[in-house]
Amino acid sequence: MRYLPLTHADRSAMLSAIGVDSIDDLYQDVPDEVRLAEPPDLPHHKGEMEVEGILRGLADKSVSPASVPTFIGAGAYRHHIPATVDHLIQRSEFLTAYTPYQPEISQGTLQALFEFQTQVALITGMDVANASMYDGATSCAEAALMACRITRRDKIVMAGSVHPHYREVTETTVKFTDLTVTASPADADGAEDLLALVDDDTACVVVQNPSFFGHIADLRPLAEACHAKKALLIVVVTEVVSLGAVMSPGAMGADIVVGEGQSIGVPASFGGPYVGLLATRDKYVRQLPGRLCGETVDQDGKRGFVLTLSAREQHIRREKATSNICTNAGLCSLAFTIHMALLGGKGFKQLAQLNHARAVQLSDRLAGVGGVDVVNASFFNEFTVRLSKPAAEVVEALAARNILAGVPVSRLLPDAGLDDLMLVAATELNSEQDIDALSGGLAEVLS
Repeated sequence: MRYLPLTHADRSAMLSAIGVDSIDDLYQDVPDEVRLAEPPDLPHHKGEMEVEGILRGLADKSVSPASVPTFIGAGAYRHHIPATVDHLIQRSEFLTAYTPYQPEISQGTLQALFEFQTQVALITGMDVANASMYDGATSCAEAALMACRITRRDKIVMAGSVHPHYREVTETTVKFTDLTVTASPADADGAEDLLALVDDDTACVVVQNPSFFGHIADLRPLAEACHAKKALLIVVVTEVVSLGAVMSPGAMGADIVVGEGQSIGVPASFGGPYVGLLATRDKYVRQLPGRLCGETVDQDGKRGFVLTLSAREQHIRREKATSNICTNAGLCSLAFTIHMALLGGKGFKQLAQLNHARAVQLSDRLAGVGGVDVVNASFFNEFTVRLSKPAAEVVEALAARNILAGVPVSRLLPDAGLDDLMLVAATELNSEQDIDALSGGLAEVLS
């Protein structure tokens, strides 16, 4: 028997109550260009074996980054993940665990989240971190909202060198509020002046380090200038491995640090699921969104863990909540924690050093290729090159040669007039042979 909870009369009554004529009216805020005029041309049903065959055929059309030289970055990075990580996160007590509402039977999950928070706070140089968020872009948007609550101001200033997806998610999040996002133009040379945009209405300044274009900056002067205006500095980190080599945002004066933790323990997976990081100073902890695990003792004095400061919409009235985000990336944060524990502090720094050394090697090789100009004076494991031909065309030509060369800037910033720029990332997984293949391929394509 089919489950049909609503009759046509029921639906009509509900639509009338909220003041719309049809269900289609509920989607009026979705742009017409992304709405389908009719259902997609897909078969209604097939058997399991048939579906497996079709999906296998589709997968075979993709070029796996694991099987060809790969230099793709721009916010998602391919790193080695120890076999131990996947083995442990697939244990049933972790794989099927849900929200630890009952601490007395959730000590394992709570301790894992507490360890994750501790690791994130340490590498970002901050006092406290939450139990993770959906991804880095979500963390960025939530941090901006948090800054506006703290300062009671409504202007968000965002650097043009922040990842475009992070800016777009933030703009979408504040669209139906009184908050505004003022973004500076994209600047591939790393010379943008954000202070000209900061005034007495500014709640926060959002910058990325290393930037979207790979530049590394000393943010201490910017932090001092923001604080002089009583604005907060939010630092975005899309490549968390960089924190093993670059001065931490906390040491440079950041008030809130957000980032993407995918590089530690989580595969690139064509875009998700990922794990968002968010850390801040102790004095702002009550405005921290999401979950926070705390350490305590039970009535016998034994160490234990609990959820604390959870002023979320599930616990109190939605309009009074600190945040309306209701979950965390639990399994991905566990993978992060296991991988980080395997590395340890020394291993984390060594991994960062290896990444930087490989990127320097790649930069030196590409600088000797005709038609390639390395833009960056400083970088971690990703940098920008200017090509003598449109980058999108070059990337397609190299993909036909089974080389995944990088990301055309025009793909993420189509209207910025940066069609000749390409982002190139190198990690510990790139070999000498990979570098030879990319430099040789570029020489052929650009000749």
